[in-house]
Amino acid sequence: MMNAFEQPQTILVLGGRSEIAHAIVTELASPALTTVVLAHRGGDVVTIDGLPDGVTVHCVAFDAIDHHTHEEFVAKVVAEHGDLDVVVQAFGQLGGDDVNTDPVAASELVEVNVVGAVSSGLAVAARLRAQGHGVLVVLSSVAGVRTRPSNFVYGATKAGQDAFATGLGHALVGSGARVMTVRPGFVRSAMTEGMDEAPFACDPSDVAEAVASGLRRRKSVVWAPGMLRGVFTVLRVLPGFLWRKLDR
Repeated sequence: MMNAFEQPQTILVLGGRSEIAHAIVTELASPALTTVVLAHRGGDVVTIDGLPDGVTVHCVAFDAIDHHTHEEFVAKVVAEHGDLDVVVQAFGQLGGDDVNTDPVAASELVEVNVVGAVSSGLAVAARLRAQGHGVLVVLSSVAGVRTRPSNFVYGATKAGQDAFATGLGHALVGSGARVMTVRPGFVRSAMTEGMDEAPFACDPSDVAEAVASGLRRRKSVVWAPGMLRGVFTVLRVLPGFLWRKLDR
């Protein structure tokens, strides 16, 4: 269980190769942290640099689209490592160049980013509710706040994930468990390597700092960088013809 300083003992990462998730784990590391479980397809060994001595990292197999196994997966992690203090839902895909035109490619992206998020999120939420504490941190995106023509299918999947996460957070009120939805902008990482940077680009460490601050303040939604909250307050209501021009 988290201590009085909101420092976790056990962290589970769904999407254990995520650079942002690794930065979050490092940012949350404290003398209280004992166990990190990195769950990803194949479950091969992945390391996180910068963790204190005494923290044990376990790598386990997890498939975001193997929905029938998610409840069993969570139960197994708990049986082996105890209560979950922080669970980071960090898996997701951008999709290929054809995702906005190919129905199959689009549906496959939805399967990972939305259906996988809902399935694993509900499995985690049931456990957090049962134990009466813990936080599910969902890595959403500003791409879901208002979808752009150039990546509208990806944006739609993040909008779905975001709506699910915020709704689940409301549903958990009073249970002791909670959800924090994280809305980063463009993050410099392996996933975005070679892409043109969008305004207000940030690094994984910036997202991690926003997450750590949000957890301490018991926030339900955090933006990274924080100024994007104000920016999208305006962009949400921008006339369509101007929104399309910004995406060129």
